[in-house]
Amino acid sequence: MVIVFALLAALSNAVSVTTRHVASVGDPHRSAGWRLIGYLLRNPVWLLGWAAQAAAFVFQALALHNGEVSVVQPLLVIELVLTLVLRRVWIRQTIRPAAWSGGGLACLGLAVFLVASEPQGGKLIPASGHWAVAIIGCAVVVAALMAAGRLAGAGLRAAFWGAAAATAWALVAAFIKTTTDTITQFGVGGTFTHWPVYALAVSGLAGVLLEQWALQAGPLRVSQPFLVIVDPLVSIVLSMWLFGERFVPDPATVAVAAVAFAVMCAGVVVLTQTAPATMEPAATVD
Repeated sequence: MVIVFALLAALSNAVSVTTRHVASVGDPHRSAGWRLIGYLLRNPVWLLGWAAQAAAFVFQALALHNGEVSVVQPLLVIELVLTLVLRRVWIRQTIRPAAWSGGGLACLGLAVFLVASEPQGGKLIPASGHWAVAIIGCAVVVAALMAAGRLAGAGLRAAFWGAAAATAWALVAAFIKTTTDTITQFGVGGTFTHWPVYALAVSGLAGVLLEQWALQAGPLRVSQPFLVIVDPLVSIVLSMWLFGERFVPDPATVAVAAVAFAVMCAGVVVLTQTAPATMEPAATVD
């Protein structure tokens, strides 16, 4: 069920991205500002996109509550492949064979990584000291990446800021898991008397802002690979540090898992570099 919930979260994210974009570019009057907001609020496709986004959060929370962070977060990479399918089937875009090959490579690498590494174990309540190190460490990494981005050109800035946003989203996943455990122990009302739900709200807002800045800093093909790859990397580190998750302790198996993860990352890069640059129905890549 953990895998099912994670895949449903990925599918919901893909539907959300596609529907909101279709609604945003579908205004026949090309409105802007408040007129565009009014148009979108009356557009059922746009509202469906936000409903799908809410569903994605619920499915991710269910997956994280019942399973390992080191399994759930890498599985969310499938969102890219599902989005590609929606772009072909729904928007009728022409997708290059290279993009499909990249998606297949990412899926293959992900499957081998999960089977070979066998993430397992974990504990529900991380130590307070571990939380402090994780939060401070992620904050330092985000600050360093944001500072580096300010000193870099537009292309590198999008890469640095994409990595910063992905780091924030990895921490958000850890807070989601802890918040769901708090709900289980103390109920919905009791959750608001404990800190994780507030940490989730603050980090989630930070993640949204950081991702928006990364997307505005440069082309999507630059920021997207870092958004997709860095998140599971940082999530795996946090899962081991906070929740005591572990992998098969065999050097050969770890090597296979590492190579498979690298293959998944390569597939993501190929997909993001060869997919159509926009979601316009007539968009093609020669």
